[in-house]
Amino acid sequence: MDADLADWIAELREHARTHPARAPLYLLFTAYLSVWYAITSRVPLGRNVYDSDWDLLVVLDACRVDTLREVAPEYEFIDEVDEAYSVGSQSAEWMVNTFTESRREEIGRTAYISGNGFSETVFVDGQYPPVNNAVPIDLSSWSVVDESAFGAHRTVWETDHDEAYGSVLPAAMTDHAIDAGRNGDADRIIVHYTQPHLPYAGAAYREDREPTEVERRGYELLEEGAATREAVYEAYRETLRWVLDDVAELLENVDAENVVITSDHGEAFGEWRAYGHPEGFPHPAVKKVPWVETTATDEGTREPDLETGSSVDTDIQEHLRDLGYR
Repeated sequence: MDADLADWIAELREHARTHPARAPLYLLFTAYLSVWYAITSRVPLGRNVYDSDWDLLVVLDACRVDTLREVAPEYEFIDEVDEAYSVGSQSAEWMVNTFTESRREEIGRTAYISGNGFSETVFVDGQYPPVNNAVPIDLSSWSVVDESAFGAHRTVWETDHDEAYGSVLPAAMTDHAIDAGRNGDADRIIVHYTQPHLPYAGAAYREDREPTEVERRGYELLEEGAATREAVYEAYRETLRWVLDDVAELLENVDAENVVITSDHGEAFGEWRAYGHPEGFPHPAVKKVPWVETTATDEGTREPDLETGSSVDTDIQEHLRDLGYR
């Protein structure tokens, strides 16, 4: 998003009208973002995944370290959950700091299978952070590749966004990853699952019902005081289990000697009075991500079905709105 002083003034006025007590904080935060991106667009802070050796990188969107450690004993492929600091606290921020011009050669050998629509706005539309806030002045200097740099870029969010559950279901991502592993020619594969990001629909899917308001809005209701942390966190944890069940199947249907399971960012449930994953937010609850190393062997237990997507491509704004980006 290019800095636009008029847009910033308009947003500031809207905050003053709707949340007058928080308007000064918004002013300070957006000024801070100008400085934050002036620095981190030039010197990203965190661990770039390309600094590590992997054949398959599994990205669990908005996955907390502590929650993955809670459920790890339920999954044989997780021996130990280490941690790393992400280069972003929001998906677009992670993308622009990961897929940089300095990594172009490695990116060219990578198939990126994305359930996250920001891969369209960043690599196709050239829209860079901040994406959720206007800033008074843009001091950033991003060095980001475009879509043509990838060995392949599958925008699964575009064809497989499920309206009932408000996201790309894990099964669709797994099927595309299996197909890329068996039939693609990329040296490296990144599969960017949507879960456990909002909506926290794991239990709803298992029980074959519509998501509740808590499951759809999660931390938003927690911030409003309309839901308890226990209820929101349980929905989040069940959604993590939902995607991990599919990851287990993925690891039985691709060959990869070195597999890393990580996240683009974490999720805040009230730490520092923060909720979700604000952009430019250095708190460990958001910047600290899990790092699991394992292997995968194709045992041929699943045949991918790539014909389950909708016949009409999903609108990017609808997709991002369902994920909680208003």
